[in-house]
This record gives sequence, structure tokens and C-alpha cells, in this order.
Amino acid sequence: MEAETVYLKLGGSLITDKTRRETPRLDVLRRLCHEIVSGLGARPGLRLVLGHGSGSYGHFAAERYGVHLGCPTDWRGYAETAAAAARLNRLVVDSCLEAGVPAASLQPSASARTREGRLEELATWPVEVLLQRGLVPVVYGDVAIDETQGCAIIATEQVFAFLARRIPPKRILLAGEVDGVYTDDPHRVPSARRIPLLTPAAWQESAHQLAGARGFDVTGGMRSKVRLMLELVESLPGLEVSIFSGTEPGRVEAALVGEAGGTTLVALP
Repeated sequence: MEAETVYLKLGGSLITDKTRRETPRLDVLRRLCHEIVSGLGARPGLRLVLGHGSGSYGHFAAERYGVHLGCPTDWRGYAETAAAAARLNRLVVDSCLEAGVPAASLQPSASARTREGRLEELATWPVEVLLQRGLVPVVYGDVAIDETQGCAIIATEQVFAFLARRIPPKRILLAGEVDGVYTDDPHRVPSARRIPLLTPAAWQESAHQLAGARGFDVTGGMRSKVRLMLELVESLPGLEVSIFSGTEPGRVEAALVGEAGGTTLVALP
């Protein structure tokens, strides 16, 4: 089977309770790791880059110290946020290894440099080497040194977007708590409708309607993630991004084999 590169993100709202400080959903995480094993088994040629959000780990520390605003009062926040994000990453990687996923952690902040919050530098060669060796590189939302504001938060989607322009994937899969992009927050508005297909043109018309994140999220919530991914599909012809729910058992495995559901982001010709 021909090799195919796929990026998969496990959202922070999926693997943690974002409303309670450093509260992992270990049962969900274990299930997801077993689904990844099954998906890899079904697609022997698949090269997987795994990412995850910081959920109730990094976001609480970042909010407390204003790390996303450039550490305005105390750089200790940079250290605490990095440590919290790394603690969750350790749980994710350990769960992967226990389930049989050959996961290897790559700390984004070790090489990341941003400018006004935009990621401009990141070491990508370790990702390529690990993929060539049959491993699953694991990246995550992290802190970064920022040229203009001091420090910043980089979302997993920013890391994915940077990597994708150098190690192009065929698909990017974003598994979260909500099954796609909706016209409003489906947790609060029962009449909210899911948007099955979203293009850059349609985004211009509906962006103001999209809901942000639940709980603390210093990376901008759903709007910023969708905007970033639509910019990416425009710049990488043939790329398809899927935003879907990982709360239902079997959805992540199905997504890996090509049946994600949820909302698909594409740039139409």
C-alpha cells in the first residue's frame, strides 16, 4: 500500500476536562490510543504525526500569568505552562506506548520561535526522521519564545500548519468534543446546525457565527483553528481537513481509515 502521511490531533477538550485544572480523561485517552493502533493496523502504509491540545493543563497556567500576552508580569508563567503541557504530553505518550503505538515525544518549545504569536521557526527534521523509522512523532500545544512580545502560546494547529508546509500530509484530522463546525455552540444552542462542508469562501460569510471554546482556551477557540486550517487548505492543493468528535467510540479509528465525518474543510477548484 502506498505511503500516506496523516496528521491527527486529540483535542484538549477531548482528553481532559477543560473546566477543572489538570484533570485528564484517562479512560478516553486509553480508548483513543487503542483506536489509533487499530487504524494503523488497517492502513499499513500510513505515516502518522500525532498531536494533542493542552486542555486543562497548559491553559490554566497560561491564563494565570498571561503567557499568551507575552508574560507581561512574571516569566515564571512561561516555565509553569511549559511544565504543565509536558505533564499531559507524558500521559499521552505513555498511553500510546502501553496500547502499542510507537510514539515518540517532540517538545515544540525546544526549537520554536514566534513573532507576534505567529510561528516562524521550528525544527522539522526530527519529525521526518522519526517517520522514516516507523515511529509516531507526538507534538503538542506549548509555549514559545516570541521576538516581539517576549513569549507566546502555540496551538497544536499552528505546529501542524508549520509542519504541513514542509512535510505535506494528505489529510489532517482534528478530533475534539464537538462533531464538527456549527453555526453556534451546540452545547448552549440546541438549534445550532453542523456545517458538513466548509470552504474559504463560505468561511467569509459565516465566521462571525462560529462559537469559541468552552473553558479556558488561550489559543483562540474554534474560530482561530478553522481560520488557520482554511489558510492551509488554500496553500496546499489536495489537502483535506476533518473536524469531528472523538467522544463516540470508533470515530478516530474510522477517521484514520478515511471516514471522519463531522465537517470537512477543502479549497474547491
